[in-house]
Amino acid sequence: MLRTSLPVALVAGLAFAAPALAADEFITVQSTTSTQNSGLYDYLLPIYTGKTGVEVRVVAVGTGQAIKNAMNCDGDVLFVHAKPAEEKFVADGYAAQRTDVMYNDFVIVGPAADPAGVKGSNDVVASLEKIAGAEAPFASRGDDSGTNKAELILWQDAGIDPAAASGSWYRETGSGMGATLNTAVGMNAYSLTDRATWISFENKGDFEVLVEGDEKLFNQYGIMAVSQDKCPGVKAEAAQQFVDWVLSPEGQETIAGYKVNGQELFFPNAPKS
Repeated sequence: MLRTSLPVALVAGLAFAAPALAADEFITVQSTTSTQNSGLYDYLLPIYTGKTGVEVRVVAVGTGQAIKNAMNCDGDVLFVHAKPAEEKFVADGYAAQRTDVMYNDFVIVGPAADPAGVKGSNDVVASLEKIAGAEAPFASRGDDSGTNKAELILWQDAGIDPAAASGSWYRETGSGMGATLNTAVGMNAYSLTDRATWISFENKGDFEVLVEGDEKLFNQYGIMAVSQDKCPGVKAEAAQQFVDWVLSPEGQETIAGYKVNGQELFFPNAPKS
């Protein structure tokens, strides 16, 4: 997996300076499930609230639904991982800009028995071809999430229409990543997951990471404040304050500091100002 190393110590001179806001103020973040399921928010948000007094309430759904919710003005910030859809969100006027914030990668996990024989591969397209050729069970989120969007692009690259096998070897759960992984384990099925959720997932059984390291598995996250022009009720100042902190050296260091079992789950890559 590609990595960007950052120093552990905060640079005092670059500490984030928050403007004064009402102590009881809160914002709503429409978010992908991986940032929630991985435990990142449980680590990140208390630090932010402790600094600013602003509570951050998270609605964790698939990226497609998160974007729809934000377009319905049901959030102040959008924090997801489907760049083309995010760029359309901006182009349609729902945010002034989106900014890269962090990345990790996707992996294919599956049972140790590995019936399709993909273990150790770093060619995700060839691996999907083998899985389809063997008609080995594959559990898909099927929920228009960022992970689901990425998975469908990979199937397309492989020249395979998994929908044609829906209900046979290809199973769409319509659920979040954690629930889909539980389904995969229960039916000995392969599945595509973001690495952060996999590391945090506790019901692994004999499942392993079988396919990793392909550049096509790169997983970029973006963040943006919802536009007040489209959503007059949005808490613009508080939303922008949160976005600015996440993108600041301090926020980026905080993201880098979140680890599970000694493993860093997200790698900050916000542009340096």
